[in-house]
Amino acid sequence: MAAFDLFSIGHSNVAAARFIAMLQGAGVTAIADVRSVPASRHFPWFSKSNLAPLLAQVGIDYLAMGGSLGGRPRDERLYRDGIADYAAMALQPDYLAGLDRLAEAAARSRLCLMCAERDPLDCHRCLLVARSLAERGICVGHILNDGGIEPHSKTEARLLALIAGSGCDLFAPGQRDALAAAYRRRALVVAFRQKIPRVAAEKR
Repeated sequence: MAAFDLFSIGHSNVAAARFIAMLQGAGVTAIADVRSVPASRHFPWFSKSNLAPLLAQVGIDYLAMGGSLGGRPRDERLYRDGIADYAAMALQPDYLAGLDRLAEAAARSRLCLMCAERDPLDCHRCLLVARSLAERGICVGHILNDGGIEPHSKTEARLLALIAGSGCDLFAPGQRDALAAAYRRRALVVAFRQKIPRVAAEKR
């Protein structure tokens, strides 16, 4: 675990005690919540108002960072055909400043990004944020539902296998282009989609 600069986790539907145990197992001392909407109707213990004091009880700090690093942009220009455009989001000044804040927080704590989706390949915390961090040379470990920690490089290998149907050598000639294409294709599947107003939908 010492090899990781920071972690990521998806809370999914796990019990609060299990979630805390997963964080403690990785030595996490601070959570950076990158949900655009830090609330959960079905699992209220993951709503910000409940989660922050719960984490404080076990000595884990809570940082709300969904405003700059969330996956549901408020700017209409950051959508393409109604789908959140990760490539465009990654260039925004607020987003870049959020990455700087993450790096600063990770330098003084064992930081873990948190969003909702169980598998990192289903979530912007991996396809957008962790990718950006990796490009900065920051080593990310994804805490999986079984408590294991998957290096981001292995998550990328899973992404390539998911898209291509077979495992690939990330460092083989041309694989970086293939990886970029895999990121784009996966984002089209999992990125946030704007709701189409009923009237507009009926006109189609």
